[in-house]
Amino acid sequence: MDDIVIDTHAAIWYFTDPTQLSKPAETAIDNAEANGTIFVSSITIVELIYLIEKGKIPQDVLNLLRNALDDSTTAFRLIEMSREISDEVENIPRPTVPDMPDRIISATALHLNLPLVTKDSNVQKLSNIQAIW
Repeated sequence: MDDIVIDTHAAIWYFTDPTQLSKPAETAIDNAEANGTIFVSSITIVELIYLIEKGKIPQDVLNLLRNALDDSTTAFRLIEMSREISDEVENIPRPTVPDMPDRIISATALHLNLPLVTKDSNVQKLSNIQAIW
């Protein structure tokens, strides 16, 4: 299986402009689509709503993600915040990753023991998560 977790920006670029994805990120997503699962943290939906409200991204991005999550024939699956994921946030140091949504997404990947597709340079500094970019 080629399961991965993707962060919010990777989801945005996947649905709006895949050319923004690095080659390794694109390959990881393609492999997960073909042979695994693409996990999306529930905080990504919250972040997308926030970005839409601020006028940073179009509503279509959220609609496309929701459609993919609702369609059982896609590889996209929502992973909701759990006690276990919440507890893993303690293992994502705030000095390294100061943004709480990024810490939650990283904690999700840590809890699932899966690579995280992210361009975030702070997350890439973590030694306890395999970041793909």
